[in-house]
Amino acid sequence: MLLYTDSFKKELLLRWSKIQRKLKELDVEACLISTNVNSWYAVGQIIIGYVYLRQEGEPLVFVRRPSDITGNNVYPIRKIEQIPDIFADLQMELPQSILLEGDEISYAEWMRYKAVFNTERCINGTHALRQVRSIKTDYEVAELRESARLQSIAYKDIPLLYRPGMTDHEFTVEVERLFRLRGNLGLFRIFGSSMEAFMGSVLVGENAAATSPYDFALGGKGMHSSLPFGHSGLLLEKGKSIMVDINGNFNGYIADQTRTFSIGELSEEAYYAHKVSLEIQQVLAEAGKPGTVCEELYQRSLQIVKKYNLEDCYMGIEQQAKFVGHGVGLVINELPVLCDRNKELLETNMTIALEPKFIIKGVGAVGTENTYVVTDKGMEKLTFAPEDIIEL
Repeated sequence: MLLYTDSFKKELLLRWSKIQRKLKELDVEACLISTNVNSWYAVGQIIIGYVYLRQEGEPLVFVRRPSDITGNNVYPIRKIEQIPDIFADLQMELPQSILLEGDEISYAEWMRYKAVFNTERCINGTHALRQVRSIKTDYEVAELRESARLQSIAYKDIPLLYRPGMTDHEFTVEVERLFRLRGNLGLFRIFGSSMEAFMGSVLVGENAAATSPYDFALGGKGMHSSLPFGHSGLLLEKGKSIMVDINGNFNGYIADQTRTFSIGELSEEAYYAHKVSLEIQQVLAEAGKPGTVCEELYQRSLQIVKKYNLEDCYMGIEQQAKFVGHGVGLVINELPVLCDRNKELLETNMTIALEPKFIIKGVGAVGTENTYVVTDKGMEKLTFAPEDIIEL
């Protein structure tokens, strides 16, 4: 099995050059990639092994599994300690400095890699690699656009799943089944050692206000204390909202989209807050051009919320999330984050989910979420399922 095809190499050359520019910027000779997401980004496959990329040239790929991978610069190994001997055979010197995925590997791995390369200058490059991934190539935007298309089509059929007397667990199972039948890969990749979920969440009524240890916009109690997130076994009752936030991973790139449904009519306050959510998205999307400061977009959302006197229920009640959007891509929470004190600038081809949401007491969550790509004219919306509150 070839590591990558010639037709895909053009895309990989772009990705390698982006990483190499970052290495030069940080004055680091090389990087060593070993995590699933970054290896997939660097060579287009998940491998158990290592991708070694210098400031110039193509990467060397050291593979433990799968054992049948072949291609230029591919070397089968049993353990990382074999790499110095391979370097010697290639008449290559070990690097004086190396970038490692410090936030995603263990301390033992860090020390092992440091000993193998015999260097004192090991740099934690997790954030740098996430910055590289935050600006998509045209190929990546096209992949995310396709995931967003398939996700949006699936969302349109959610109302067909409802049956009177259902619990939120039963409804969630049907939603997940719908998405899997439509080709959703199911895998919900999340950055962070303590971040986990299964496909997404369905939040009904007061469960939307339940606090969660995870860094999502809204939490939910969950069905069990081992996964305190999402649906909790509540009956779908009249006057309650149903917020569906199921990931759009159809090809490795995860589109993010949330829609609000209801059992019967909701309160006037709920519809009022939902319209404010739509207004926030429109304002931020128009303002989200290259060069815009991330913090400014978050502050603009707060200004609109204050204008409509909804501060107490914006992004939660007891535990309010302090962001209005985040990058998406190979993980659901890529950079950048649209939050306070983030001075990072938007750049062309960043892909971002905007998710202004509200919790209305006695009703549940309302609001919307869409995935966008940053362009010179503002953010282009990629997700397109109907955005009004849909009565089931």
